[in-house]
Amino acid sequence: MLVLSRQRDESIIIGDNIVITVVDIRGDKVRLGIDAPKEIPVHRQEVYDAIQKENSRAQVDQPQVERTKNAP
Repeated sequence: MLVLSRQRDESIIIGDNIVITVVDIRGDKVRLGIDAPKEIPVHRQEVYDAIQKENSRAQVDQPQVERTKNAP
C-alpha cells in the first residue's frame, strides 16, 4: 500500500484521469473530493461492501427466479 501525506487543497493523481483532493480536515475527519470519469464507480467502503453483499444475495436467488419463470 502506498501511503502519502497531503495537506488541505493538495491532490493525488491516479492514472491520467482520477484526481483526489483533500478538501477539508476537521479533527479526525478528512473530506476528500474525487474527480473521476462517470464510468469508474466510486463508493465509500461500507457502501461498496453492501453492494457486493446484495449482488451475492441476488446471485443466490437467481436460480429460484429462473425456476419460477420457466414453470408452466
